[in-house]
Amino acid sequence: MKQLLTLAALLLFSTSAYAEAEAFVTSRSLSMELANKLVMTAASHCTKQGYQVSVAVTDRSGKLQAFVRNPLAGSHTIEVARLKAATSASFQTPTIDMMEGFDQLGNAPGVLLVGGGLPIRIGGHMYGAVGVSGAPAKKRTGDVDHECGQAGITAIREDIEFAQ
Repeated sequence: MKQLLTLAALLLFSTSAYAEAEAFVTSRSLSMELANKLVMTAASHCTKQGYQVSVAVTDRSGKLQAFVRNPLAGSHTIEVARLKAATSASFQTPTIDMMEGFDQLGNAPGVLLVGGGLPIRIGGHMYGAVGVSGAPAKKRTGDVDHECGQAGITAIREDIEFAQ
């Protein structure tokens, strides 16, 4: 009888825990307009400083959503910007913060541990990431790219906050 009561209690507990599990999850993505506003603002911020860059925005899964390249930016900046954004989206961390201490990930496919990738986190929600490539470093690799990406995020912050 004791075993039967224990089994019934376990069954009741596991059933209620399963019933409380969410049937689906939701996530947020930037609209096409905001993704494009972000890349254009980030690129313009770098252009005003005299740098030719490429800027990529990805969704949460690291898939490209928006992209712009200054015609004078090196062709290598296309893939580097995309990889910076994808890395930042995957780890939900700025890539400039991952340049030290994450060496074991350096050879992982699709991961680029160079500053210039930033998660787009606004109002407690993760929307994706931005990656900038092409500006020379001032103090450390990727610091100017990081600054330009942050300018893009700042440009869309109010649009998202007022939409919530």
